[in-house]
Amino acid sequence: MKKVIIYSTPTCGWCHRTKDYLREKGVSFEDKDVSRDRVAAMEMVKKSNQMGVPVIDIEGSILVGFDQAGINRLLGL
Repeated sequence: MKKVIIYSTPTCGWCHRTKDYLREKGVSFEDKDVSRDRVAAMEMVKKSNQMGVPVIDIEGSILVGFDQAGINRLLGL
């Protein structure tokens, strides 16, 4: 199973959609709430050069926003 990290906030609809999609596909992930975790927020910006969420890290490959095709490609779904 590939390591998946999602940088999100509790109020982000696209973050919820991303996590729901991964759950539907049986993919486990680590959720980092960047609204409460400053270290995670800085980590997200360093990886993606973005302030917006969701940012999805799949084995070091970065996707910004809910990119279903990108998720499927990187996870081999």
